[in-house]
Amino acid sequence: MSELRRFFVEKVSERMIIEGEEFRHAINVLRIKEGENIIILDNSGYEYIATIEKISKKDFSVSVIDKKLSTNEATTPVTLICGYLKGDKTELVVQKAVELGIKEIVVFNSKYCSSYINDNKLLRLNKVSVESAKQCKRAIAPKVIYFDNFLDALKYGENNENKLFACEFASKNQVDFSSLKGSTCIVVGSEGGFSEEEYNLALSLNYKTIYLGKRILRAETASISLCAITMHSLKELE
Repeated sequence: MSELRRFFVEKVSERMIIEGEEFRHAINVLRIKEGENIIILDNSGYEYIATIEKISKKDFSVSVIDKKLSTNEATTPVTLICGYLKGDKTELVVQKAVELGIKEIVVFNSKYCSSYINDNKLLRLNKVSVESAKQCKRAIAPKVIYFDNFLDALKYGENNENKLFACEFASKNQVDFSSLKGSTCIVVGSEGGFSEEEYNLALSLNYKTIYLGKRILRAETASISLCAITMHSLKELE
């Protein structure tokens, strides 16, 4: 039996209409048919099984026949806060972070960022998040948000039990990954890294420095690697 196709909507109701981009993808790419069952997702953590009742030129109608809580979401919330990168590198980071089970993704501008985001680029990052969530069978597509101010980005992760700050100024880990537990925030810089002022700002907010080894990692490599290390330490990859 083939896997049911997955579609994200704003809100699920017993009978509903699916239109817009999800409709176009369903018709033009997936070639769905009336009578077919699909999975509808609304970022609540639940999966709704629905039957396609009627397909028109602009939308299709469905009726929900079952509901279950997804078992594919991580039980420990982890937030990734990373600098916005050149080209499509940030898209790669978002894609892999979603696959690894990260709950929230924040991108920021900082002193040594060499690329800048706009509304269209942010919209694209959120589209990548949705596509990745479908591919890895998550019930939640993390929303990607942007802060132009680095301090605001740091404050966003302030309430996590663990606050990890990866940068070139660190010579050792201030966190024992083998005993890591609880909500976690990961901060990784842009291609240009962090300034000393930004490093000191993170320390003043009680972030703990993380050392990623002798070799200099690309920003996207550092983000993805630290996500994987953190999720593994939290036993979310078992």
